[in-house]
Amino acid sequence: MEFLVEFHLTIPPETDPAVVDARRQAETAASAQLARAGKLVRLWTVSRSPGRWRGIGLYRAVSKSEMDALLRALPLHEWMRVAVTALEAHPNDPTPEPASDVAASPSG
Repeated sequence: MEFLVEFHLTIPPETDPAVVDARRQAETAASAQLARAGKLVRLWTVSRSPGRWRGIGLYRAVSKSEMDALLRALPLHEWMRVAVTALEAHPNDPTPEPASDVAASPSG
């Protein structure tokens, strides 16, 4: 399944900058690991201002519960408001579906 995830990150103003930096570095590492695992497909920044950030990501997970668990494990999750939308293929999508695992038989 694919999920569109919208993040609204708000860092509490009294947060120690060292804590913010450490969590951001951990978030970068977590995102890279999710990408390597095929869970994080794309990530976009929509807007950014001091202490606030809004982004959108395209994720893959086997279920909504797995998606929720992936998001709860993110180092910045405590500061995030997250909206998750499950996506389904549209019949007019110009991107072809992945090829099936069935091997073509040789002709002859």
